[in-house]
Amino acid sequence: VIFEEFKGTGNQQVSLDRRLLEKRIFPTSDMQRSTTRKEELLLPRITLNRVRILRKLLSQLNAVEAMEFLIDKMQGTKTNEEFLESMNA
Repeated sequence: VIFEEFKGTGNQQVSLDRRLLEKRIFPTSDMQRSTTRKEELLLPRITLNRVRILRKLLSQLNAVEAMEFLIDKMQGTKTNEEFLESMNA
């Protein structure tokens, strides 16, 4: 009941996935169920577009596959910005 009461007041909701935890894949965030409110106010338009393309790609994978994909791709970059820019390559 308390969660439902405060659910609408937060700016971000992070959902965890037990399958990721069981496989010892961290972070255990379920990318499909985790959200940020009004992200269009937080990110430049080009960055937001890249994030949305990435989400669309990840939506075709289950939570474990999506996180493994992200970890693999992000290990080759030093910053989030560099990672998102690499999506054009």
